[in-house]
Amino acid sequence: MACNFFRICILLVCCLLVSIAWAAEDGKGLVGKGKVTITAKMLTADNKEKTALFEGSVHAKRGEIHLQADRMKIYYAEEDAGSSIKKIEAQGNVRLIKDKAILTSQSAVYLMEPEEKIIFLGDPRAAEGSNIVTGTKMTYYIKEDRSVVEDSKVFIVTGEQKSLRLQ
Repeated sequence: MACNFFRICILLVCCLLVSIAWAAEDGKGLVGKGKVTITAKMLTADNKEKTALFEGSVHAKRGEIHLQADRMKIYYAEEDAGSSIKKIEAQGNVRLIKDKAILTSQSAVYLMEPEEKIIFLGDPRAAEGSNIVTGTKMTYYIKEDRSVVEDSKVFIVTGEQKSLRLQ
């Protein structure tokens, strides 16, 4: 049961990575294809600094995946065939929703190099139904398909509605 729940947590993290990497069109990494809608109160694009800053009720949607944050800044590098994402910072009330799964934190940082990973800070919490994983820092290493949760607490509700706490 605990193994299945960790698999769900890894899936949640993957969904977040796919959600925030939509802006790239070069087909590298976890970039998906399909219609993406991003709304925000303000967008500031700085071509010289190679950044795009979305501020105020940022809501990104692709299919069934919804990503929300108060602010999202994308750092990109220009290449011959277009541009690619180097780093994404989501800050303030970060919330990923896919089906019945919800991942929340105060900030998330996606880093392409030196190893592709995403780091969740500020009371990160992954939940599906009554099952919950919390910690002080959640890091997902994409290419290795592994996650590390510091100061972790796992709450699993069995069919008999009993709670299990692991530390």
